[in-house]
Amino acid sequence: MLRIYQPEEAKKTILRRKPIDDYDIPESMQQNMLKFFGENLTPDQAVARIIKEVRTQGDQALKQWTLTLDGTSMTNFRISAEEIQTSINSISPEIKAALQQSIDRVRSFHQRQPISSWISNDLGGTVGQLIRPIQRVGLYIPAGTAPLPSSVIMSAVPAQVAGVKEIVLVAPPERSTGKISPLILATANMLGLTEIYSIGGAQAIAALAYGTETIKPVDKIFGPGNLFVTLAKKQVYGFVGIDNLAGPTETMVIADENAKPAWVAADLLAQAEHDLLASAILLTPSLTLAEQVGQEINLQAKKLTRTEMISSAFLNRGGAVITKNIDEAITLANEYGAEHLCLAIEDPWRWVEKITCAGGIFIGENSFEVLGDYVAGPSHVMPTSGSARFASPINVWDFIKIISLIGLDDQTVSQIAPAAAIIAQAEGLDAHASAAEIRL
Repeated sequence: MLRIYQPEEAKKTILRRKPIDDYDIPESMQQNMLKFFGENLTPDQAVARIIKEVRTQGDQALKQWTLTLDGTSMTNFRISAEEIQTSINSISPEIKAALQQSIDRVRSFHQRQPISSWISNDLGGTVGQLIRPIQRVGLYIPAGTAPLPSSVIMSAVPAQVAGVKEIVLVAPPERSTGKISPLILATANMLGLTEIYSIGGAQAIAALAYGTETIKPVDKIFGPGNLFVTLAKKQVYGFVGIDNLAGPTETMVIADENAKPAWVAADLLAQAEHDLLASAILLTPSLTLAEQVGQEINLQAKKLTRTEMISSAFLNRGGAVITKNIDEAITLANEYGAEHLCLAIEDPWRWVEKITCAGGIFIGENSFEVLGDYVAGPSHVMPTSGSARFASPINVWDFIKIISLIGLDDQTVSQIAPAAAIIAQAEGLDAHASAAEIRL
């Protein structure tokens, strides 16, 4: 199942990046386009149509597209306070305790992140920055093949630490019940979230961005989703803020000859079960280890439930790359910019300084990526598709705004206004120059 590559071949295949909207569209999706839209639209065109209808028709468009795409007839999108409250009775004490441990660790981690306003008089008069939370944010929680309560925690807790007053949660209804998963609602209940809507897909993003009769628009949208959700976030960006454009999930493991093959295989399998397009990649200078990991993957996969998904993921975007040494593996990892970068190598801390591009670094075999998914502390919403080159994991700073303060005294104005006038004249903006000169 684990194909082995040389570096140059890997750069042309599993390590090659391409835009999110340039993925090959499965034939089944193309057939659905014709079925749902009556013509062969591209995903971008389909999303644009949904957004336009929600923007102009509001709740009616939401109901129509939810029925068409999700097969669910909705009369009221908002989840009642009673349903949220009683959802906690649907989960076991064991699950509740695990969720609480996750909430506590994620909150404790983000409370350590420094966010404070500052004011200085060192530049003449007063200058500084005011830190203010975003007023209203929307959290999209994907449904996928199973509910994801961890996604609620990893987005909502940093928002709460930042001081966001209004946190809106949207999630697609389950096809089997036509309702949001009780596990999602129970997690929201534990976090004190009260504004929840049963709606998903591009129509949910449009509703959050533009608002409807039922849903008040938000200031920024967070959360991963499928291709249609990602394209919708891309199309509404500018009118509303977004966190990022999430692509398929990724794990890259750098391992040496001392790594445990069974552990490395387990970590790669945990990633491959997410998605047909998930990336599970091993970089190692040891051909022996790569072969042993491949054998372990075959053995362990037989005991797992998502074998078909795992097989497809390894076929599409997974594999092992044999490098000259760990230095070359680090170089390839920096070029790739993986969402999760795991160091299963001797003295892993020695190599951390050389890593310049990754969503998160998991240092040593005990710091495995699955812990980051649930309980380590940092948010598991990390940059994908190479965006680790310029983006960061979701954190408190994503939920705040900076407002600049400028309060200058007369002496400082007399010292710096001439420079402002000179620069303005150089730019051909004489009204700017005049506004500076009139003060002199």
